[in-house]
Amino acid sequence: MANAVELVDVTKTFGTQTAVDALTLSVPEGSIYGFIGPNGSGKTTTLRMIMRIFHPDRGSVRVLGQLESGTANDAVAYLPEERGLYKQMSVRAVLEYYAALKGLGAREARKPIADWLERLGLAAHAHKRVATLSKGMSQKVQFIATVVARPRLVILDEPFSGLDPVNAVVLREAILELRKDATVIFSTHDMSAAEQMCDAIFMIHRGKKVLDGSIESIQDTYGATDTLKVRLEGHADLEGLPGVATVTDFGKAQELHLAPDGDAQSVLAALMARGTVRHFELARPSLQEIFVRIARPGEEHA
Repeated sequence: MANAVELVDVTKTFGTQTAVDALTLSVPEGSIYGFIGPNGSGKTTTLRMIMRIFHPDRGSVRVLGQLESGTANDAVAYLPEERGLYKQMSVRAVLEYYAALKGLGAREARKPIADWLERLGLAAHAHKRVATLSKGMSQKVQFIATVVARPRLVILDEPFSGLDPVNAVVLREAILELRKDATVIFSTHDMSAAEQMCDAIFMIHRGKKVLDGSIESIQDTYGATDTLKVRLEGHADLEGLPGVATVTDFGKAQELHLAPDGDAQSVLAALMARGTVRHFELARPSLQEIFVRIARPGEEHA
């Protein structure tokens, strides 16, 4: 399978700060690729190098087979985290304007604009000024403006930020539909969305790649059997359990991470000695749990 994006040994600095450090990454065509990482980790810098808003100090960035130093072509669309629409224009007019910027004539743009407005529940608002829309509606309009010209590569920076649960689901479904004709890269702090939607996950931390692969391969790497999810009757104190490295208390349930020499059956016996065990599960760590392990202050990973 060909790659929509290829970064080879890419480094980007700003003054004395290294934002991205020797990054190599391949994004296959037709995939949905999730970019995750703490604030300030280098996600947005990486996305902007793919867009050729920034140019790397070292290394190469190939986008849709092209290796060049100019701006990205019309086959690439970008939804930045900082939203921006012309607030005094009508929804339809602003979408026609963005379509024209991507080379789509007014007649050619009419049907895809109408289809997207209907799909995202905005058809009744087509003639309203953008300034009158709610934040969620405005965000959906911005999404339509990004994809209306049917780009081959869609880059979304925090597309779910600030959306209520209903609009977030609507946007997720729209993004999943895009994969029929495009490659999608999106950055997010919503680990649940990334886990459910993405073919692969890339995590950057302190400018370096620390994760890259499918959810299954990442979970295998970070331990398929070292996480215990338990619930005891009442609220027993689980600190100091033999064979347990850390305990995370979620109130009604607890999550235990085994020490390297820990054994699940021995932990179960110790739990039963402390109270009535209502739930005991040997589970793979979620993407959220892996993210926290890597990004927690004070943690160091090669």
